[in-house]
Amino acid sequence: MTERSYFDNDALEMETTVISCTPQDDGRFRVILAATLFHPQGGGQPSDRGTLDTADMLHAAQEDGEIAHYTDGPVAPGPVHIKVDETLRRLHSHYHSAGHFIAVAGERFGWHGSKGNHRPGEARVVFEPTEQKTPVTAEQIAADVAEIVARDLPRQLTIVDGRREVTWGDLPAYACGGTHVVSTAEVGLVRIVKISEKKGVMTVKYEVGE
Repeated sequence: MTERSYFDNDALEMETTVISCTPQDDGRFRVILAATLFHPQGGGQPSDRGTLDTADMLHAAQEDGEIAHYTDGPVAPGPVHIKVDETLRRLHSHYHSAGHFIAVAGERFGWHGSKGNHRPGEARVVFEPTEQKTPVTAEQIAADVAEIVARDLPRQLTIVDGRREVTWGDLPAYACGGTHVVSTAEVGLVRIVKISEKKGVMTVKYEVGE
């Protein structure tokens, strides 16, 4: 099983070992590493990109307990230097963390965040109602999120028996395997694009950045 080094490590490059490299019918190569910094697609977060030595790492996916890295060229078994695309990682982390902040804001109005899509251009958090639910507007969610960002709360990670939880400061913790900012202030501006409700389920669409 691939060791998920990104679980407790914000590094963007390191040395690891290529376990196998298998050519695919589409011209790509499927590479299994002993340990990886690449976040695979999943949990509402898109895949990282980057390099394995000189080969471009195009997509990472969770497959049968392993993380498969799809590259544009072969990578020899043995030692390899891997590097994550910093700009893309930062974008994904900002969107994913903003989704958590929106979930926290929704909880304050009696809505429980049940799932999220943190892909830029499609980002949304879906909420189920609780008995304490109250009406909420986009402006109220935006104001609560802006307050969380302004407080500049430090990230806290805990991993117990393989279960990873993420929070910032005194915010509620959520089980999550994604990548996140080290401080709430890093996210910057979060825009609530739209709030809609259908059959009792509320969806909050959002964007991050200027």
